[in-house]
Amino acid sequence: MGPAQAQGGSTLRIVLSNIGTLGDTNPLIALALELKRRGHTPVMALPAVYESRIRPLGLEFHAVRPDIDPTNTILVEMIYDIKNGTERGLRDFLFPALRQTYDDLLDAATKPARADLLLLGELNYAGPIVAEVTQIPWASYVLAPLSFFSAFDPPVLPPYPRLARADRFVPGFGRVIKRVARFVSRKWPEPIYELRRSLGLPKGPNPLFDAKHSPSLVLALFSRVLGVEQKDWPANTLITGFCYYDADAGNQALPPNLEKFVSAGEPPVVFTLGSAAVLAAGDFYEVSAQAALRLGVRAVLLIGTDPRNQMKTALPESICVAEYAPYSELFNRASMVVHQGGVGTVAQCLRAGKPMLIMPFSHDQPDNARRMLRLKVGRVIQRGKYTPWRVARKLKQMLAAPLLAQRATSVAQQLAGENGVRTACDALEELYRRSRKNS
Repeated sequence: MGPAQAQGGSTLRIVLSNIGTLGDTNPLIALALELKRRGHTPVMALPAVYESRIRPLGLEFHAVRPDIDPTNTILVEMIYDIKNGTERGLRDFLFPALRQTYDDLLDAATKPARADLLLLGELNYAGPIVAEVTQIPWASYVLAPLSFFSAFDPPVLPPYPRLARADRFVPGFGRVIKRVARFVSRKWPEPIYELRRSLGLPKGPNPLFDAKHSPSLVLALFSRVLGVEQKDWPANTLITGFCYYDADAGNQALPPNLEKFVSAGEPPVVFTLGSAAVLAAGDFYEVSAQAALRLGVRAVLLIGTDPRNQMKTALPESICVAEYAPYSELFNRASMVVHQGGVGTVAQCLRAGKPMLIMPFSHDQPDNARRMLRLKVGRVIQRGKYTPWRVARKLKQMLAAPLLAQRATSVAQQLAGENGVRTACDALEELYRRSRKNS
């Protein structure tokens, strides 16, 4: 029984907030739609760029700065720099607007009515401060195991990918990786400490590793096939399963030209770079088209809206180009997917039961790629080696490997028994009940 029933028909006002890509935002939309179905009032506190996707769903929207300019390819390329991308994304994009983020989220949490609960993504570093100042109960969420920086399941750090391998040969080396990550980033959160001082708050735990996780409930919005609980994960962490949503303002259909293409022949190989890396694609789509031609397979190129991704030469009828398509409607009709390794794309591939070739950029993508290797549902190719003949050779090997496809099908069957949205929403309602008892 949820709070709407337990409280005599009352509803909860729940603010859901994060600052990130569309892949970071879609799981929140999935949760908000379920919370609305249960009779609650979800409030989406997100960058203004997402308003046109949120309001058609009948959800309340509150803009939170900094906004994200989807045409700012320079920003995307900066953030996806494998050596310094994470640091620059935080220090040059998120942290300069930290006070504005705090003010906007504080408004969303208190106006026109006080929220009953907050659900905060890890990139909203002002969120835990708002929760502390307002004393509103809050939960946090993460989308990939990398976010926990576990010493017992060492992540692949994009600037130092070989460190994760060392743990196989040097027991306990995962602790070294964790210390390296904390040392390298030790000066980054100074703007957060400064905001806390200005509000009369103590310094508090490390915002990049500790304070971003709620002490009451941490929702790991991924499947156990991606990662399982570790001894050094935050207390009160719940692995829910993936939370799927990929419609465009509620539209779930494939574009007409793509629907016609997919229906007209053998399942194609799909090439995509998700919602952010697509703005830093380089020659990915040109190379992909050449690889498909070499291999003689039908292909779909999802190129996004960046004009630089338009094909320079005419393509044969065996290759279809589209800006966007809901993965849930396309991947299950593909033979294989080539992508960047973002956790949202990974989740949709696993759900569709399709093998994947991953070309990781940065952030969680190299770590997700390694996990797909361990799961035996995919292969990895580095960006510097993404050439037509190498890609064609990899795809040929994968298409000729029946065990890869069988394993992908088996994992999809396992995921079919999970319901991440229901599990997460049940946990949020239970958190509210516990907070009422303790107040």
